[in-house]
Amino acid sequence: MSVTSRYRQAWESFWQEAPDEPGAVFWDAEPALTAGVHLALLEPHLAARDLPVVDLGCGNGTQTRFLADRFPHVVGADLSAAALDHARQADPAGQAGYRQLDAAEKTEAQTLHAELGDANVYMRGVLHQAEPDDRQPLVDGLATLVGERGRVFLVELAEAAGAVLRGLAQGADGPPAKLAPVFRHGIAPGEVADAAVPEYLRAAGLTVLANGELPLVTTEYRADGTRIELPSKWLVAGRTG
Repeated sequence: MSVTSRYRQAWESFWQEAPDEPGAVFWDAEPALTAGVHLALLEPHLAARDLPVVDLGCGNGTQTRFLADRFPHVVGADLSAAALDHARQADPAGQAGYRQLDAAEKTEAQTLHAELGDANVYMRGVLHQAEPDDRQPLVDGLATLVGERGRVFLVELAEAAGAVLRGLAQGADGPPAKLAPVFRHGIAPGEVADAAVPEYLRAAGLTVLANGELPLVTTEYRADGTRIELPSKWLVAGRTG
C-alpha cells in the first residue's frame, strides 16, 4: 500500500510554504543536537559502516548533509517533492543524493534496495506523523531497505509529547510561530503508543538491539527563552542470525 493522499498533500503544501533559512522549521534543529547525538548511539551497533545511508523523511536535508560529511554514500529520501527541492538547493555541491520515495509502497522500497543494496537507515520523527494504517507498511519498507546487514536508527515522539504539544497549541497566544504551520497544514502529530513502535519493528522481522529516551530538540523557544524539547524514544534495530 502507499500512504494516503491526504498525508502526501499535507506535506507537499507544508514544504511549498516553508522558508529556506536554517532553523525556520519547527523540528529542523542543528545536527549537533540531533543527528550528531543519534549517530553516537547508532554507531556501536553498525554491522557494516560502509553501507549506504538513507535519511528517510529527510525534509530539507539538514541532517542529510551532516550524514554525508561522515559516510561515503548518503541518500535523502522524502515523500514530498517540495522538501527535496529545498534539500537540493541547500546542497549545491551534491554531497548527498536525493530521492522521492513513499517507503510504505512496497515496490518503491524494493526498487531503492535493488539500487543501493542493504542500507543503514536514519528516520527521525516520521512514524508518529503517519496515518495509523500506514505505520506498519512504512516500517516494512524500512526492513526492506535495511536488508540483511543494515541497521535502522528510529527516533519518535513519546506518548508524553502529545500533552506538551497540546499545551503549546492551546496557549493564550496560540501555538508558537514555527509550530503553527504544522497544525495549519494538518500534520499535527498523531499519538503512537510507546509500546507499539518496537512491535512494528518486530512484525517487520527486525530485532531491537538498543533503545532509550532522549529529548527531541526543536528550533522554537518558549516565552521565557528556553528551547522547546519534546520527550522522545529511540531504537536501533536490524536482522540478527
